[in-house]
Amino acid sequence: AFVQLPIPADYVSAKQFLKSITTESVPIQGTDLAGALMASARSFSTQSERSRAIILISDGEDHEGEALDAARSIAEEGIRIYTIGVGSPQGKPIPKNGSLMKDANGEIVVTRLDKGILQEIAAIGGGKYVRAGNSEFGLNPIIDDIRTLDKEQFNSVVFEDFDEQYMYFFAIALFFLILEFLVPETKARRRLFKH
Repeated sequence: AFVQLPIPADYVSAKQFLKSITTESVPIQGTDLAGALMASARSFSTQSERSRAIILISDGEDHEGEALDAARSIAEEGIRIYTIGVGSPQGKPIPKNGSLMKDANGEIVVTRLDKGILQEIAAIGGGKYVRAGNSEFGLNPIIDDIRTLDKEQFNSVVFEDFDEQYMYFFAIALFFLILEFLVPETKARRRLFKH
C-alpha cells in the first residue's frame, strides 16, 4: 500500500489525477487492507485532531489478515473508517485489458465480496458499511454522515506585504523628468539643472 495522491487542497487537479489511475498503477497484485488503512491514516496532518475519516472501497478480500488490528489502532487515534463493499458475494472474474485476469498458474482470478470484514472494520472505526449498487455507488450516505462531524477549524495567518516606499521617490523623479521636457531651453533652465 502506498499513497498515490496526498490529501489535496486543489480538487480540480485531484479529479484530473483520479482519471489517470488504472489497475496497472499497482505493480504487485493482491489486497492488504491493513496496509491501505495505515497508509491512509498516516497521510493526515498531525495537527488535525477532528473531522478525520477514511473511506475504504473494497471487495473485502484481505490477503494479509491484519485489517481488524489496523482498524482498532486507527480508531484509537480518533479517525473514523467507512467502508463501501463492491463486487458480488457469488464471485466474478476480474476484467483486464479486454480479457480476464489470470494468476501465475494461468487460472482466472475470481473476486468475491466479503461484506463481513468490511462491516467489522466500519463498526470498529465508528463509521458505516454501505454496499455499492448499480444506480448509487454508496457515497451519499457516507458523505452525509461525514458532514455531521465536527468541522475542522483552520487558523488563518495573514502575511502583510512590506510597505513599498519607493513609489514616492519614483513619483518625484518622474515629475522632474516631465518638467525637464516642458521647461523651454533658456538660461534659467540651464541654471536650474546645473546646480
